[in-house]
Parts: sequence; structure tokens; C-alpha cells
Amino acid sequence: MSYFEIEGGHQLKGEITPQGAKNEALQVLCAVLLTEDLVRINNIPEIRDVLKLIELLRDLGVKIERLSKGEYTFQSDNIDLAYLDSAEFKQKGAALRGSIMIVGPLLARFGKGYIPSPGGDKIGRRRLDTHFEGFIALGAKFEYLQKDSFYKVYNDNLTGTFHHLDEASVTGTANILMAAVMAKGITTLYNAACEPYLQQLCKMLVSMGAKIEGIGSNKLVIEGVNSMSGCRHTCLPDMIEIGSFIGMSAITQSDITLKNCAIENLGIIPKTFQRLGINLEIIGDDIHIPEQKHYEIDSFIDGSILTISDQIWPGFTPDLISIALITATQARGTVLIHQKMFESRLFFVDNLIDMGAQIILCDPHRATVIGLDRKTQLKGITMSSPDIRAGVALLIAAMSARGKSTIKNIEQIDRGYEKIEERLNPLGAHITRFETN
Repeated sequence: MSYFEIEGGHQLKGEITPQGAKNEALQVLCAVLLTEDLVRINNIPEIRDVLKLIELLRDLGVKIERLSKGEYTFQSDNIDLAYLDSAEFKQKGAALRGSIMIVGPLLARFGKGYIPSPGGDKIGRRRLDTHFEGFIALGAKFEYLQKDSFYKVYNDNLTGTFHHLDEASVTGTANILMAAVMAKGITTLYNAACEPYLQQLCKMLVSMGAKIEGIGSNKLVIEGVNSMSGCRHTCLPDMIEIGSFIGMSAITQSDITLKNCAIENLGIIPKTFQRLGINLEIIGDDIHIPEQKHYEIDSFIDGSILTISDQIWPGFTPDLISIALITATQARGTVLIHQKMFESRLFFVDNLIDMGAQIILCDPHRATVIGLDRKTQLKGITMSSPDIRAGVALLIAAMSARGKSTIKNIEQIDRGYEKIEERLNPLGAHITRFETN
């Protein structure tokens, strides 16, 4: 186990470039299984979850070469399907939530896909029904081995169909989409997710020979093809990291420029932070957040308290709810944070309350934040990271706090943010990593 010690109260200054998008990388890495040809992917974030998936692909028989930082080639011309029945696969697959997305491409190309019940954040229920209902609609047979928590789908002759997803799940849409690209006939997916990650996956699949219409909408029409070819693909910058750095800059009164942010793919993220009172300037593809002593939360037109809630895209992403919440703690004004998707994601606020934040946890999904307007500085404490996004929210809180803080279980942060202390310390942060046995 590792932990961070953070000396708070330091302003940051300088430029930082966001890493490649984690959520996109997990999808496009699984797509390499659709072809025996060489696939080259750039701007892959070298974070814990992504590296675990790369290791899992290598264990499956994918030939992988690291050309440079974030740049890899993949060739899936000799896949070991017997590995899917191994005890090692059951252990490694269960350790990674993103492993679920190997099932769709394996089913499409080889007629079968297996996966143990995958792990990930402890933020509430994350059911897999959407994935498997989609495979079943395409004609796959489904088995769930309850004793082993092991899922199986198989069919050599997937057939296109009309399918209405029961929820606009990003990973569910990606998985079903990758199965459908080689199914016979036409598949229509309605209520599909349309996040930039999903659009990027669609564009990659098209470059591999897939026929997909409706990219960027919630209705995808896929005409199946017989085979897929190799391609080159570049991942977008991570919009979650961009939002995290915007909040971090505001609460620490820093002057930061975020470079190469792919602004057109950020949706309402900049606008949402502006409603929290944060000044930010978009310069080309960069975002400049100047030092700001005070920032005031907006209200609705009738003067009522602003609500920030997560929505399916193009609404505000749930992965930034924790960041919006911590940012509001030092604003002027009050905001209701409504996290609709996961019932355990707001439980980290107990740590913020211990640090001196004024937060009322109304229920598992809603928290009212009464901004301190910097009249009272948060104080450093010892805490533990429960999940990726809450972990970074706690790190941001510690960076703004008085005195020293300790954050344990930072492996959760490492799952989503690449060497974050090495990237922030040159800007003026004081974050030290300690390794324990």
C-alpha cells in the first residue's frame, strides 16, 4: 500500500498537458481483438487500470510493443482462447472493471467471450445486464456460473437486430457495438451512449472497416462486415483530468494553463465550472485559469440555489461530480450537488466535513455545499481514497488545506491519474509519495 503526504496551502503556477483519456483507452484497447492486423494507438495513458488491461491482452496472446511513452502497437493474430478458462484469467479479469469490454470483440471474431465478474470502484451497484442483454439480442447464448461469478456468451453466427438499451451505458454501448460490427445484417442500437469516448471508438472501428451511421447520436446503425483491418488511432485528452485541474486551480488560487484540451469534446464541462464562479479563458485549444481570490456560485434565474447534477452525455459527466463538490467548498454561495447514478459516490464527504467544509449530506445522492468563501481554510487530516474520483477530490482538498494531510489507498488515484505528484510538484505542489510493505 502507498500513501501521499501533502503540505497544503501552496499556489501553483505554470502549464500542464492532460493525459490521454482513460475511458477511451479502455475501449479502443479492447477493439484490437477484432482484427489480426497491426493496430497502432497513440496517447495511451500509462495508468494502473490501462496497464492492467494491456497485461491482460498480452496474456490472451496479443503481441504488444511499446514504441514510446503512450504509443503502442497491438497484433491479435494468435489469440489463446483456452486462456479464458484459466484460473489466472478469472483472477486478473476480476481485478479490472474495463475487462468486461473484451467480451464483445471476442464474441464477434471468435464466437465466444468469457469474463469473471469485474471489480473497480466501490461507488455503488454497477450491473452488467445492459451488456449481456445486448449480446442476447444479437443471438448469443448466455450462461452465468453463479458459484464462480463467471459469465459466458457464445454464438458463431451473430445476427443484426433492433435493440433498445435499458440504460445509456458507455461501456455497455461500446461492448455491444464491437459485437455488432461483425454480425450479419443491420443492427440498430437505440438509447446508445454518445460520449466523446464512444464517438472515438466508432471512428476507430470505421477506420478498421466497420460501417456505422449516427456517430455522436443516441441511435447507432451498424451494417455488419466479414472482417476488420488494422488502423492507427490517437486518444483524446482526458476530459475528467481537465475538469479536475480546473477545480484544483480555483480552490488553490493558482494560475494554470491546461494545454491541448480538445475543447470541442468537452461539452458543458467548462460552462459548469464557470457557474461555480471560476474564471477561465479558452485560448485556441488551451484553457487558462487565472489566480482568483474569490469565486461566487451562480444561482438560477429566479434566485433559487443552483443544482449541479450528473446527466448522460451531453450533460455533465458523473466522473466530475466529486470535483465540483470540493471546488464549491471555498466558493461564495451555496450549491446542491445531485449525484444520480451511484448511491455510494458521495460518502467521501465525511472526510471533507472533518477538514472543516460545510456540507450537508441530504441522502446518498444529494449534498448541499455551503461555500466558506476562504474565510476558513480547510485543515489537514488523515484519510483514505475510496475511489478514483473521490481520491483526487481529497487530494485537491489537501492541496488547499492548512498543514499536512495524509491520503492512504492512493492506488485508487493511480488507477485514473498518471504520476500525478510528478506532474503537479514542478508547478508548486508539495506532494510526497511513500511506499509501504
